[in-house]
Amino acid sequence: MTFNEKYKDNALLIKTFNFALNIIDYTNELQDQKKYVIANQLLKSGTSIGANSKESQNAESKADFIHKLKIAIKEADETEYWLFLCDAHSGYPKCSRLLNDLSEILKILNKIISTSKMK
Repeated sequence: MTFNEKYKDNALLIKTFNFALNIIDYTNELQDQKKYVIANQLLKSGTSIGANSKESQNAESKADFIHKLKIAIKEADETEYWLFLCDAHSGYPKCSRLLNDLSEILKILNKIISTSKMK
């Protein structure tokens, strides 16, 4: 069974997993161009979004669930910063697709958190 098969009913986990795969591809491209520092920063923060989202699925309480998703948002914000830098700099490969995907993920995370706080 694959990740996408196991979590097919969880849009957040599917999107963050696929985003992490795309981040891996993008950072490999950066490393091939010897842009190691930003590649490493992006790899850590970009894959952490999904890891924290996955961890939230086994939260011990509603507060813990929200906390883990807030960590995912912080990682997404950091990832967005690095992607904005790459997108703005002429020496880096463009990453508008990654920025669009990340925008969707941030909307989902924010919606889940706001809905969870109301319950």
